[in-house]
Amino acid sequence: MRHLSYKTKFANKQTHVAEWFVVDVEGITVGRACSKIASVLRGKHKATYTPHADAGDNVIVLNADKVTFSGNKWEDKKYITYSGYPGGQKSEAAKDLMARAPEKVIERAVKGMLPKNRLGRKMYKKLFVYTGTEHPHAAQKPTVLNVQKQSK
Repeated sequence: MRHLSYKTKFANKQTHVAEWFVVDVEGITVGRACSKIASVLRGKHKATYTPHADAGDNVIVLNADKVTFSGNKWEDKKYITYSGYPGGQKSEAAKDLMARAPEKVIERAVKGMLPKNRLGRKMYKKLFVYTGTEHPHAAQKPTVLNVQKQSK
């Protein structure tokens, strides 16, 4: 009996064509939206997903100022930064960060869900977050990516 050999197709720079997606996160929980966004940035939604290659797509996030948190996270969740110097630790509540820079809430959540290496930093550069409904990427003809709200 003759053995049939099937070659697995891996994505690489030469074969990968990045698509553009637009996501409206108005009224959606931060974690639910960002896990879907991170999955698309990594390329896990494709059949040609390759862990060691950047096979993901570009994602445009709209209405970042209208996301929600569940429970008491608006007051309880703290974003902590540390400068490296003694006494250089700063913390900020989620509602304060949302008032100051709403894009950073989405950016930090997605960045935490990507790999912590060169490849993850490259994937993170394909995320574009905006507070309103307007974006400057109309020339790329982005398709709508559907992120479901939680049903009650």
